[in-house]
Amino acid sequence: MTEKTGGLLSGLEAIKPDSLLQLIQMASADTRPNKIDVGVGVYRTSNGATPILSAVKKAEKILWERQETKAYLGMSGDKVYAELLKPIVFGQHADDEGLIGLQTPGGCGALTLGFKLVKAARPDARVLVGTPTWANHQPVIEGAGLKIVEYPYYLKEETRIDFDAMIAAFDAARPGDVALLHGCCHNPTGADLDAGQWAKVRAKCAEKGIIPFVDIAYQGLGDGLDDDAEGLRGLMGACDEVIVAQSCDKNFGVYRDRVGCLFVKAGSDETANIVKSHIMQIAREMWSMPPDHSAAAVRIVLENDDLRAEWLDELSIMRGRIKDLRKRIASKDPRLAYIGEQKGMFSMMPLTPQQVDTLRDEHAIYMADSGRFNVCGMADEDVDRFCDAVLEAMDG
Repeated sequence: MTEKTGGLLSGLEAIKPDSLLQLIQMASADTRPNKIDVGVGVYRTSNGATPILSAVKKAEKILWERQETKAYLGMSGDKVYAELLKPIVFGQHADDEGLIGLQTPGGCGALTLGFKLVKAARPDARVLVGTPTWANHQPVIEGAGLKIVEYPYYLKEETRIDFDAMIAAFDAARPGDVALLHGCCHNPTGADLDAGQWAKVRAKCAEKGIIPFVDIAYQGLGDGLDDDAEGLRGLMGACDEVIVAQSCDKNFGVYRDRVGCLFVKAGSDETANIVKSHIMQIAREMWSMPPDHSAAAVRIVLENDDLRAEWLDELSIMRGRIKDLRKRIASKDPRLAYIGEQKGMFSMMPLTPQQVDTLRDEHAIYMADSGRFNVCGMADEDVDRFCDAVLEAMDG
């Protein structure tokens, strides 16, 4: 008899749990009837529901009636879907030379595919990342084998962007480094660059040879589809190479179906063909063929003039609700006034983790330890109680 040795899996070390996933589980387990969950990042209506958009529902019916096969689409997914998104995302740059798109499973799929492409093209590239940023950015970038260079983007206590620190980080960058940028509706802070700041960023990218990698997951939920894409479109005009991770999960409300797109501006059609062969190979290794359902539904909406107009109306309603909620929260106290000036679904309260714990324990209000909360994550009837509880916590 020989002594039994550990198996393949026995050497694995425990992974630190994702704090946001833990928060979702805690909120789900809380049975208090007055619970407010502003941790999870989904749009909610005035009565607290997350509906399926009417335009999407009608597109799904058309798909159900007309779809004749469930055979694979191929590694490129729905090619028409990607082409229809180009003018929405890039406007006048939709026909730029060397611009290609590939359907992905959500924005996460686009981010992972894009950073793996960076690793394949330049293994020693560094990624400039402003903090705080979306919680999944770091593991995706590091999972691709790339080094992160952090710089302070947002000063929570001062409720403002630290733009000097951002420009200093770009000044210290090396040619070929990549800068991760939020296209609009910054997650988790809601603090977007203004037009003048975008101009300085794109000038610095061109000067230093920095490759912009833009994550645009909330287009249309800030100031409108075109306004929300202005920063990205400026980069397209200034830089020969741009990488874009796009998501339809939020602006089409198809969260659980996961549909996005990776776009790459490669500088020339010849280089774009080489890039496409690489991203298709990487995609082949990860998911082989992308899922079809939501890409097909989005395509049907964008192809049909009536459904497209209906979607734009519904998107306008969502955007209007977010803006109204921001104004309502901002009016409650001068210390919350900054929330009215920010964009999109998220902002950060100037709270300590201990104050966040107090909100959870005493008021059944769930938000991230950082103070990040979903502005449109509550019903209208809960807004006053939410604000009163936050102000009570701020006052100690």
